Amino acid sequence: MEWFVKAFLKASITWLALGVTLGVAMAVHPQLIIYRPAHVHMNLLGFVTMMIYGVAYHVIPRFTGHPLHNRSVAAVQWWLANAGLALMVIGFCLAPNAVPAAPFVLGTGGVLAAVAAYCFVYNIWRTIDGARRRPGATPV
Repeated sequence: MEWFVKAFLKASITWLALGVTLGVAMAVHPQLIIYRPAHVHMNLLGFVTMMIYGVAYHVIPRFTGHPLHNRSVAAVQWWLANAGLALMVIGFCLAPNAVPAAPFVLGTGGVLAAVAAYCFVYNIWRTIDGARRRPGATPV
């Protein structure tokens, strides 16, 4: 299994643990409900999306019979996705406390997470298409 597949899967379960912990804290202390957007993003972008990235990077090349288009893009995507989500969570936690930097932190995180998603789309799309044939090559 590729290192970035394991990294996405481990990030996924880490974000799940963090999201569940925040959810329990909100249940115990209802005033923490102001952090609900952080909780939701930890679970959806963190757990669900990171799990999808990891599983897809493992199975799509096997299902299509084509190697992953670009392993470096997957590695960069891991960093972008996790840094982006971390910044988003921080921004969501700063916003209810009227910290002036909150919109900038949240926006930066959102852009990084979006770029990571676009990297995934590009890499998987190109993997599904497979390697391009050389001009004049005979199809197999």
